[in-house]
Amino acid sequence: MKIKKIFLFIIIFGLFLASSNYVFAADETQDQLEQELKDIQVQIDQLTKDLSQTQSQKVTLANKIKQLQAKQKTLNLQVQQTSLKLKKITGQLTVTERSVEASLVKQKILKSQILDFIHQINNSSDNLLVQLASAKGLTDLYIRTRQYSEITNALGGVLKEHRQLVVELGIKQDKLENQKSEADNLLKISAIQKGDLNESLTEQNTLLVETKGLESNYQVAISNSKKRAAEIKNRIYELFNTGKQIDFGQAVEIAKTAGNLSGVRPALLLAILTQESNLGKNVGTCNRAGDPKEKSWKVIMKPTRDQEPFKQITDDLGLPIDTTPVSCPMRDKKGKQVGWGGAMGPAQFIPSTWMGYKNKVATLSGKGTANPWDIRDAFLASAIKLKSDGADGTQDGEWKAALKYFAGSVNYTFRFYADNVMATAKKYQTDIDSL
Repeated sequence: MKIKKIFLFIIIFGLFLASSNYVFAADETQDQLEQELKDIQVQIDQLTKDLSQTQSQKVTLANKIKQLQAKQKTLNLQVQQTSLKLKKITGQLTVTERSVEASLVKQKILKSQILDFIHQINNSSDNLLVQLASAKGLTDLYIRTRQYSEITNALGGVLKEHRQLVVELGIKQDKLENQKSEADNLLKISAIQKGDLNESLTEQNTLLVETKGLESNYQVAISNSKKRAAEIKNRIYELFNTGKQIDFGQAVEIAKTAGNLSGVRPALLLAILTQESNLGKNVGTCNRAGDPKEKSWKVIMKPTRDQEPFKQITDDLGLPIDTTPVSCPMRDKKGKQVGWGGAMGPAQFIPSTWMGYKNKVATLSGKGTANPWDIRDAFLASAIKLKSDGADGTQDGEWKAALKYFAGSVNYTFRFYADNVMATAKKYQTDIDSL
């Protein structure tokens, strides 16, 4: 038993040293990253201030190009910022993972010790009476009784240590899950930022081509409001699994209906669904017909949270569970899965979350069964959630509701999402007013 205890100490101490050395190095790296993040934020704040001043100036082609270039510089910095945040949380993830691994090793050893002590007690109890009966005097009787007591006390000590370890391990695993969720959100933010940057560059190039760099051509383009309204209304959005399309005018009507039922501004709803799925066009690239097994709902959805609800949802709607598209999990640069996928339809509700909204949607819409892939139900579910999260028509209320929609709380780490939604809502409000 002494040998096993020494072996346990060596393993745990070795794991502690390895983990401690990594933590010290990681702390130094974390401090450097924190300073870099602060430096980038200063640059972003200055660019935002400059952009605000430019936007208040006369609408000219030169100013428009200047605005787009300022936006591009800001987005480039924000991409760098998100990359640093990812690097920071990845370092924290590694530390937590190593700590969990060390705890799991310790738990395995403690379980082995517990079984060993139980085996000794069972063997001792079988012949304890015989030993006591054959004891040579009180001293011998005392020694044998004490030996048995020491084994049971040792078992009690190991059991107590194991119970404490189970509690600590649960805390560490919760922390690990939260860190993975943060990394997943940051990867999504990074994808949005890069998409916005490409869109801005395309807008600038298109603008220069269409105006041929001439101010007069630009002024003609922006003054032609009737043509603009027609173009806005006729934007086409393909809907999932229906073989149908809707134009922007129809999307606005759907958003207005959901807004009237919930009290949420239609432009905010349009912005949220644009951010989540491009108004229903992009509803996920996992679990489709022909996808490999690693993209199946059985692999990419969190087993303890979303798989059973997904079975119920597809069963209620009569949809094929193995070929109904859902979102894929995010992956890091090494291709390792980060977090979980499985978000459904235009509003990108995960199955477990949808279960809390489907009855409310069905009641308000008057339908029998709410469908997360139906854009009308998706708009309404988003509106209900945004309203419950504080979307009261004010800038601050809508901003916080958008952030909660994405991150589940007002976590300023992901403020880009809410900023982007509000900027998109502002554009949509202008478009709606033009219809």
